[in-house]
Amino acid sequence: MIKSAKKTIILIDKYIDENVLMLLSKRAKEVDATIYTAQISNRLELDLKKYNAQYQPITINTLSRSHDRFLFIDNDAYHIGASLKDLGKKMFAFSKMELKAQELLQKIVSREH
Repeated sequence: MIKSAKKTIILIDKYIDENVLMLLSKRAKEVDATIYTAQISNRLELDLKKYNAQYQPITINTLSRSHDRFLFIDNDAYHIGASLKDLGKKMFAFSKMELKAQELLQKIVSREH
């Protein structure tokens, strides 16, 4: 899925680690990536600096009011049953949503304020 992105990837996930950053390294160079997470720990900040020095940069913002996880690829929105950091460890669902990515993202982010 990451490789299919043409313009943007946006991930909303409370639990981010270097595995998620490496997953996003699979995107094309022209694809912007943004992550919204509950908290940017010192470890995540260090991992992000190392990642951004080596790969196409990722922007990380905080978003505390979202319990669920979402992945937006271009104009498509997906609901994710578990954190992407655990991809491949256990089975979990991935559902494409009918709402368009920008529409759903705006609803989620507007609740933060």
